[in-house]
Amino acid sequence: MDSHTLLLLPLLIPFVVAVATLALRTRPGLQKALNLIGMTGILAASIALLVRIGNEGIQATGLGGWPAPFGIMMVADHLSVIMLIVSALIGVAVAIYAIPNVDAQRVGFGFYPFMNLLMVGINGAFLTGDLFNLYVWFEVMLISSFVLIVLGNTEEQLAGGIKYVVINLVSSLFFLAGVGMIYGLTGTLNMAELAMALPQVEQEGLVTVVAMLFLVSFGIKAALFPLFFWLPASYHTPPAAVSAFFAGLLTKVGVYALIRVFTLLFTQDVGFTHGLLLWAAGLTMVSGVLAAAIQTDFRKILSFHIISQIGYMIMGLALFTPLALIGAVFYIVHHIIVKANLFLVSGAANQLQGTFSLKKLKGLYAAHPLMAVLFVIPAFSLAGFPPLSGFWAKLILAKAGIEAGAYWIVAVAMAVGLFTMYSMSKVWVNAFLPGTDEDVDAGRTPTAVRVMYLPIGALAAATIFISVFAGPVYEMAEQSADELMNSSAYIEAVTGHEESVADSATRVDLDGRAGGVHAQ
Repeated sequence: MDSHTLLLLPLLIPFVVAVATLALRTRPGLQKALNLIGMTGILAASIALLVRIGNEGIQATGLGGWPAPFGIMMVADHLSVIMLIVSALIGVAVAIYAIPNVDAQRVGFGFYPFMNLLMVGINGAFLTGDLFNLYVWFEVMLISSFVLIVLGNTEEQLAGGIKYVVINLVSSLFFLAGVGMIYGLTGTLNMAELAMALPQVEQEGLVTVVAMLFLVSFGIKAALFPLFFWLPASYHTPPAAVSAFFAGLLTKVGVYALIRVFTLLFTQDVGFTHGLLLWAAGLTMVSGVLAAAIQTDFRKILSFHIISQIGYMIMGLALFTPLALIGAVFYIVHHIIVKANLFLVSGAANQLQGTFSLKKLKGLYAAHPLMAVLFVIPAFSLAGFPPLSGFWAKLILAKAGIEAGAYWIVAVAMAVGLFTMYSMSKVWVNAFLPGTDEDVDAGRTPTAVRVMYLPIGALAAATIFISVFAGPVYEMAEQSADELMNSSAYIEAVTGHEESVADSATRVDLDGRAGGVHAQ
């Protein structure tokens, strides 16, 4: 298969499935089967793309045969293809989980078409090489996710959906303002061209202003402090399958966008831009974990922990060293799997007892020990308990922070890990330990929950795999960091010529280090 087709498959497959499931809206069984086949196809295509990149380097293609910067460019490097693979893995898990979890009414109103359109937007954001098309993919995501939030038409869903869409529309306004300004400064929106053009702009202050516009826009989507309030207001309202999909992927698209633009484009004043990111990372960790500690609803606790964990990823970006970026990529992979799985576990608990409230959940360990085991694996990994994947991710970031001299952010990260353990312990003590077998019909696991155990177990196995075989994951993260810190390969793949500013002080190799942020 040629590279052009392989690059487009992660977009074409979910788009075709969205159209097909819409046409089969009166055939829910076929919709479920097509959705699962489609998500599996995306996973297979993404793995094939990773193999292609490993053999041939970064892949890029212009739609319609138009070259950069005139054509719509699709680009896949190690970071984007890693994101594709992990997203597709979550897509497969949610496809299985949704079979018993999403009711017939929601299926009839378009759950599967919009789920696949959301995947189109997510994959488009990972593959685009153009800022305006990144905006387009964000809007596809916004429309699809809004529909999935309000599908069911409950008062809580509508309230959460309105907050979600309003704040994301504000994000879009900042994004468009940034796009307009950067085009005015450089005359292009192609990211590879921008990487060459921005260092030549004389008005460095305006470039920093544009960077701040993108920081606000992508910070909203990533749920950075203080822009995260939309997330806990909306993520706990839809079915658990939707919550898990959102929890695993949506904020990580924002994190991906931040990593992409603040390693490829905005590296002229890292002392200011990345120093600001470092403070935002610390405040995001602290505010998220403290809010989670006082919650009594299973999904609200998990929602606030999404915010807290985003801080770790941004910490790696803000430190802006090769090891820190390795830690950020490793953390993203770990977190997507773990966080989605915890939301799936919460949905299974709700299926058994009809509530997400820790005050009402009880006795799950006595009646369903398998569920207890499947909860402990991602919960302990989220808290960074050795030797699970979260421990390795935090260890890499801590080492990067110490090497960079940013001791305060390392101390914050370690303290937040302890508070995370407290929250997970609170869930364990309240939902799993109290009660007896009689509380939840011991020994009579409903068929729906048995089906839910399949993706939960698969994601738990993925967490264990990353924990045991952390080396290969580290190596892929290292390749991603190499490409992020050395943009010449990306630029050459897109434009066909080497970066003209490759000797810029902001471009470093894996043994080097960009200056100006580490001790802040």
